[in-house]
Amino acid sequence: MRNILITGASGGLVREMVPLLTDDFLILLGRDKEKLEQLYARHANKLVFETDIQDEAALRELLSQLEQRIGTIDILVNNAGYGRFADFSDFSSQEVRQMFEINTLALMTLSRLVGEQMKKEQKGQIINIVSMAGLIASSKSSVYSATKFAAIGFSNALRLELAPSNVVVTTVNPGPIATAFFNQADPDGTYLASVKPFLLQPNIVARKIVKVMGTRRRELNLPWTLAVAHKCYTLFPRLADFLARTVFNYK
Repeated sequence: MRNILITGASGGLVREMVPLLTDDFLILLGRDKEKLEQLYARHANKLVFETDIQDEAALRELLSQLEQRIGTIDILVNNAGYGRFADFSDFSSQEVRQMFEINTLALMTLSRLVGEQMKKEQKGQIINIVSMAGLIASSKSSVYSATKFAAIGFSNALRLELAPSNVVVTTVNPGPIATAFFNQADPDGTYLASVKPFLLQPNIVARKIVKVMGTRRRELNLPWTLAVAHKCYTLFPRLADFLARTVFNYK
Protein backbone atom coordinates (compact mmCIF):
# COMPACT_ATOMS: atom_id res chain seq x y z
CA MET A 1 0.00 0.00 0.00
CA ARG A 2 1.45 3.35 -1.08
CA ASN A 3 1.14 6.55 0.94
CA ILE A 4 -0.06 9.24 -1.47
CA LEU A 5 -0.37 12.90 -0.43
CA ILE A 6 -2.59 15.08 -2.63
CA THR A 7 -3.19 18.83 -2.35
CA GLY A 8 -6.24 20.65 -3.67
CA ALA A 9 -8.23 17.54 -2.81
CA SER A 10 -11.68 19.12 -3.07
CA GLY A 11 -11.19 19.84 -6.77
CA GLY A 12 -12.93 17.97 -9.56
CA LEU A 13 -9.77 16.29 -10.82
CA VAL A 14 -8.95 14.70 -7.45
CA ARG A 15 -12.56 13.59 -7.04
CA GLU A 16 -12.04 11.48 -10.16
CA MET A 17 -8.63 10.21 -9.02
CA VAL A 18 -9.57 8.98 -5.55
CA PRO A 19 -11.90 6.13 -6.67
CA LEU A 20 -9.02 4.81 -8.80
CA LEU A 21 -6.70 4.56 -5.77
CA THR A 22 -8.59 2.09 -3.59
CA ASP A 23 -5.44 0.07 -2.83
CA ASP A 24 -3.53 3.11 -1.55
CA PHE A 25 -3.52 5.14 1.66
CA LEU A 26 -4.41 8.74 0.84
CA ILE A 27 -3.56 11.94 2.67
CA LEU A 28 -5.92 14.57 1.29
CA LEU A 29 -5.28 18.27 1.89
CA GLY A 30 -7.82 21.03 1.34
CA ARG A 31 -9.30 24.18 2.79
CA ASP A 32 -12.43 22.56 4.25
CA LYS A 33 -12.01 19.37 6.29
CA GLU A 34 -15.75 18.76 6.62
CA LYS A 35 -16.18 18.94 2.85
CA LEU A 36 -13.32 16.50 2.34
CA GLU A 37 -14.83 14.07 4.85
CA GLN A 38 -18.12 14.17 2.96
CA LEU A 39 -16.55 13.84 -0.49
CA TYR A 40 -14.42 10.83 0.42
CA ALA A 41 -16.53 9.10 3.05
CA ARG A 42 -16.44 5.87 1.04
CA HIS A 43 -12.66 5.71 0.83
CA ALA A 44 -11.59 3.81 3.94
CA ASN A 45 -7.82 4.25 3.81
CA LYS A 46 -7.41 7.99 4.17
CA LEU A 47 -6.63 10.97 6.33
CA VAL A 48 -7.98 14.42 5.54
CA PHE A 49 -6.53 17.72 6.72
CA GLU A 50 -7.61 21.33 6.54
CA THR A 51 -4.24 22.84 5.75
CA ASP A 52 -2.87 26.20 4.63
CA ILE A 53 -0.31 25.09 2.06
CA GLN A 54 1.24 28.57 2.20
CA ASP A 55 2.34 27.95 5.80
CA GLU A 56 5.69 26.14 5.71
CA ALA A 57 5.77 25.59 9.49
CA ALA A 58 2.34 23.93 9.35
CA LEU A 59 3.45 21.70 6.47
CA ARG A 60 6.59 20.65 8.36
CA GLU A 61 4.52 19.78 11.42
CA LEU A 62 2.03 17.82 9.30
CA LEU A 63 4.76 15.79 7.61
CA SER A 64 6.37 15.07 10.97
CA GLN A 65 3.06 13.79 12.35
CA LEU A 66 2.44 11.69 9.25
CA GLU A 67 5.90 10.13 9.43
CA GLN A 68 5.27 9.03 13.01
CA ARG A 69 1.76 7.80 12.22
CA ILE A 70 1.97 6.12 8.79
CA GLY A 71 5.58 6.48 7.64
CA THR A 72 6.97 8.51 4.77
CA ILE A 73 5.21 9.66 1.61
CA ASP A 74 5.64 7.48 -1.47
CA ILE A 75 3.93 9.80 -3.95
CA LEU A 76 3.24 13.52 -3.66
CA VAL A 77 0.67 15.06 -5.99
CA ASN A 78 0.76 18.86 -6.03
CA ASN A 79 -2.65 19.71 -7.46
CA ALA A 80 -3.69 22.91 -5.67
CA GLY A 81 -3.93 26.00 -7.84
CA TYR A 82 -6.21 28.59 -9.38
CA GLY A 83 -6.25 31.13 -12.18
CA ARG A 84 -7.82 34.31 -13.46
CA PHE A 85 -7.73 35.36 -17.09
CA ALA A 86 -7.44 39.11 -17.56
CA ASP A 87 -5.18 41.74 -19.10
CA PHE A 88 -1.94 42.14 -17.15
CA SER A 89 -2.84 45.72 -16.23
CA ASP A 90 -5.98 44.51 -14.46
CA PHE A 91 -3.98 42.70 -11.75
CA SER A 92 -2.85 44.35 -8.55
CA SER A 93 0.54 43.50 -7.10
CA GLN A 94 -1.21 41.70 -4.27
CA GLU A 95 -3.16 39.52 -6.72
CA VAL A 96 0.05 38.63 -8.55
CA ARG A 97 1.80 37.67 -5.33
CA GLN A 98 -1.18 35.61 -4.14
CA MET A 99 -1.32 33.57 -7.34
CA PHE A 100 2.40 32.87 -7.10
CA GLU A 101 1.97 31.89 -3.45
CA ILE A 102 -0.53 29.16 -4.31
CA ASN A 103 0.47 28.03 -7.79
CA THR A 104 4.24 28.18 -7.44
CA LEU A 105 5.68 28.79 -3.98
CA ALA A 106 3.43 26.33 -2.14
CA LEU A 107 4.23 23.68 -4.77
CA MET A 108 7.94 24.39 -4.36
CA THR A 109 7.80 24.26 -0.57
CA LEU A 110 5.94 20.95 -0.36
CA SER A 111 8.07 19.41 -3.11
CA ARG A 112 11.18 20.46 -1.22
CA LEU A 113 10.00 19.15 2.15
CA VAL A 114 8.70 15.82 0.82
CA GLY A 115 11.69 15.59 -1.51
CA GLU A 116 13.99 15.70 1.52
CA GLN A 117 12.19 12.68 2.99
CA MET A 118 12.23 10.81 -0.31
CA LYS A 119 15.94 11.52 -0.76
CA LYS A 120 16.65 9.88 2.60
CA GLU A 121 14.49 6.89 1.66
CA GLN A 122 16.11 6.70 -1.81
CA LYS A 123 12.70 6.33 -3.47
CA GLY A 124 9.52 8.21 -4.28
CA GLN A 125 7.73 10.27 -6.90
CA ILE A 126 6.64 13.89 -7.01
CA ILE A 127 3.85 14.64 -9.50
CA ASN A 128 3.35 18.33 -10.11
CA ILE A 129 0.11 19.06 -11.92
CA VAL A 130 0.94 22.25 -13.76
CA SER A 131 -0.65 23.37 -17.04
CA MET A 132 -0.17 23.74 -20.78
CA ALA A 133 -0.17 27.44 -19.90
CA GLY A 134 3.30 26.80 -18.48
CA LEU A 135 4.48 25.65 -21.90
CA ILE A 136 2.47 27.88 -24.24
CA ALA A 137 1.73 31.47 -23.24
CA SER A 138 -1.41 33.22 -24.43
CA SER A 139 -2.90 36.65 -24.04
CA LYS A 140 -4.77 37.45 -20.82
CA SER A 141 -2.96 34.67 -18.99
CA SER A 142 0.25 36.56 -18.21
CA VAL A 143 0.15 36.04 -14.44
CA TYR A 144 -1.24 32.50 -14.57
CA SER A 145 1.26 31.45 -17.25
CA ALA A 146 4.11 33.00 -15.29
CA THR A 147 3.24 30.94 -12.21
CA LYS A 148 3.10 27.79 -14.32
CA PHE A 149 6.30 28.46 -16.31
CA ALA A 150 8.06 28.90 -12.96
CA ALA A 151 6.58 25.65 -11.59
CA ILE A 152 7.76 23.72 -14.65
CA GLY A 153 11.25 25.23 -14.44
CA PHE A 154 11.48 24.29 -10.78
CA SER A 155 10.22 20.76 -11.48
CA ASN A 156 12.74 20.24 -14.29
CA ALA A 157 15.63 21.27 -12.06
CA LEU A 158 14.35 19.25 -9.11
CA ARG A 159 14.13 16.19 -11.37
CA LEU A 160 17.86 16.44 -12.07
CA GLU A 161 18.76 16.96 -8.43
CA LEU A 162 16.70 14.04 -7.13
CA ALA A 163 17.49 11.57 -9.92
CA PRO A 164 20.64 10.22 -8.16
CA SER A 165 18.42 9.40 -5.15
CA ASN A 166 16.00 7.36 -7.29
CA VAL A 167 13.25 9.96 -6.83
CA VAL A 168 11.13 10.72 -9.91
CA VAL A 169 9.67 14.14 -10.68
CA THR A 170 6.79 14.12 -13.18
CA THR A 171 5.04 17.20 -14.55
CA VAL A 172 1.48 16.92 -15.82
CA ASN A 173 0.52 19.70 -18.20
CA PRO A 174 -3.14 19.53 -19.18
CA GLY A 175 -5.04 21.93 -21.35
CA PRO A 176 -8.44 23.20 -20.15
CA ILE A 177 -10.32 20.67 -17.99
CA ALA A 178 -14.07 20.77 -17.43
CA THR A 179 -13.94 21.51 -13.69
CA ALA A 180 -14.93 24.32 -11.32
CA PHE A 181 -11.53 25.94 -12.02
CA PHE A 182 -13.25 28.12 -14.62
CA ASN A 183 -15.81 29.46 -12.15
CA GLN A 184 -13.08 31.87 -11.06
CA ALA A 185 -10.79 31.90 -14.07
CA ASP A 186 -13.55 32.53 -16.63
CA PRO A 187 -16.75 33.55 -14.78
CA ASP A 188 -18.75 34.51 -17.90
CA GLY A 189 -17.88 31.25 -19.70
CA THR A 190 -16.64 32.94 -22.88
CA TYR A 191 -13.23 31.31 -22.90
CA LEU A 192 -14.60 27.91 -21.93
CA ALA A 193 -17.04 27.98 -24.84
CA SER A 194 -14.32 28.99 -27.31
CA VAL A 195 -11.95 26.15 -26.33
CA LYS A 196 -14.61 23.45 -26.34
CA PRO A 197 -12.75 21.38 -29.00
CA PHE A 198 -9.75 21.11 -26.64
CA LEU A 199 -11.71 20.63 -23.42
CA LEU A 200 -10.60 17.62 -21.37
CA GLN A 201 -12.90 15.58 -19.18
CA PRO A 202 -11.60 15.20 -15.60
CA ASN A 203 -12.17 11.43 -15.49
CA ILE A 204 -9.91 10.92 -18.52
CA VAL A 205 -7.15 13.14 -17.10
CA ALA A 206 -7.45 11.40 -13.72
CA ARG A 207 -6.94 7.96 -15.29
CA LYS A 208 -3.85 9.15 -17.13
CA ILE A 209 -2.36 10.66 -13.97
CA VAL A 210 -2.99 7.51 -11.95
CA LYS A 211 -1.41 5.51 -14.75
CA VAL A 212 1.91 7.41 -14.45
CA MET A 213 2.08 6.86 -10.69
CA GLY A 214 4.96 4.55 -9.90
CA THR A 215 6.54 5.05 -13.33
CA ARG A 216 9.56 7.08 -14.39
CA ARG A 217 7.54 9.26 -16.75
CA ARG A 218 9.12 12.70 -17.15
CA GLU A 219 6.04 14.61 -18.27
CA LEU A 220 2.49 14.14 -19.46
CA ASN A 221 1.09 16.72 -21.87
CA LEU A 222 -2.64 16.71 -22.68
CA PRO A 223 -4.40 16.71 -25.08
CA TRP A 224 -2.13 15.51 -27.88
CA THR A 225 -3.22 18.41 -30.09
CA LEU A 226 -1.83 20.94 -27.61
CA ALA A 227 1.26 18.78 -27.11
CA VAL A 228 1.89 19.10 -30.86
CA ALA A 229 1.17 22.83 -30.64
CA HIS A 230 3.87 23.10 -27.97
CA LYS A 231 6.41 21.48 -30.32
CA CYS A 232 5.49 23.98 -33.02
CA TYR A 233 5.64 26.79 -30.47
CA THR A 234 9.24 25.79 -29.72
CA LEU A 235 10.33 25.24 -33.33
CA PHE A 236 8.55 28.21 -34.94
CA PRO A 237 8.24 30.89 -32.24
CA ARG A 238 7.35 33.84 -34.50
CA LEU A 239 4.63 31.92 -36.29
CA ALA A 240 3.38 30.61 -32.94
CA ASP A 241 3.17 34.14 -31.53
CA PHE A 242 1.24 35.31 -34.59
CA LEU A 243 -1.25 32.45 -34.38
CA ALA A 244 -1.66 32.81 -30.61
CA ARG A 245 -2.33 36.54 -31.05
CA THR A 246 -4.81 36.12 -33.91
CA VAL A 247 -6.28 32.73 -34.88
CA PHE A 248 -6.14 31.12 -31.43
CA ASN A 249 -6.76 34.18 -29.27
CA TYR A 250 -9.76 32.76 -27.38
CA LYS A 251 -9.67 34.87 -24.23
